[in-house]
Amino acid sequence: MTDQPLTHKSEKKQSTQTLAVLETTNKNGIKCVWSGNCIIVQNANSNKLRFSWNFDWNELEKTGIDGLSGQITVTSPEAYFAPRKIEVNLTANPQIIETTIENLPSYSTNYSIFEYELFPNRSQNQEEVSYDELFLSSELNDTILVIDEKRLHVNKVFLSYHSEFFRTLFSSKFKEGQMDEIPIKDVSYEDFGLLMSTIYPKAVHPNDKTVEKLLELADRFLIPFVIGHVEYHLLNNSRINSEKMIWMADKYGMTKLFEKTMRELDTVVKAKKLQTSPEYKKLSNDAKAAILDRLIKLI
Repeated sequence: MTDQPLTHKSEKKQSTQTLAVLETTNKNGIKCVWSGNCIIVQNANSNKLRFSWNFDWNELEKTGIDGLSGQITVTSPEAYFAPRKIEVNLTANPQIIETTIENLPSYSTNYSIFEYELFPNRSQNQEEVSYDELFLSSELNDTILVIDEKRLHVNKVFLSYHSEFFRTLFSSKFKEGQMDEIPIKDVSYEDFGLLMSTIYPKAVHPNDKTVEKLLELADRFLIPFVIGHVEYHLLNNSRINSEKMIWMADKYGMTKLFEKTMRELDTVVKAKKLQTSPEYKKLSNDAKAAILDRLIKLI
């Protein structure tokens, strides 16, 4: 679901060599702090303008909005630089967007105006699934799993087809394969229900709020279909930030997602932002090597 765009246009502001807040607004449920400064490039006889926008959209998030996407446009009232458009994809609270405008003439007045147009995004709601109904006794189900003292009626063949974990568990080589009721530990009934709802009776679509838990469970219970289902969402529909995307792609072997995030790592600023993120420390050595190689090519 996409709502009407939220817009704002600033007053004309002048940047100085001292980094300062140029404007603070609280409008349409979005608090935005615009900061900037001017950098004099002595050797090039030119100026650079550096801007940042700190967005806080907590009030919107409380209404069920999952993110904001759109663009910021920065213009020069005296046309000292061409309008600069910055793509915006807000998924965190707060989140900072930055840009630098270079090669301004040294005689520039350093005045600028910015405006934004942002569209609130709401992820597709998790489809209503009754886990109790999902695990009812039926002629199709031939065994019982016990989770959180609840009895879940499931089909051995179906689970074995999707999951190496259950294929092994139901094997005659293990005592569980001979049991009428098989306990499954260290997972909650709700989490297991979420996992199972992605594969039967019909696939429930992942969303940004469920993907991390689904990946964790799919990895534990060895269900590659769920990982593929999540990867498709992350490739095509997600608003999750790129740093977390790269970590998930690396940790859970989502090759297509990793390749896409590497292609999008197309500036030194993005690469350095990744290297200072909490997710970077959790990456494998191979992933770090790929990022370093990418950074070297960008320099």
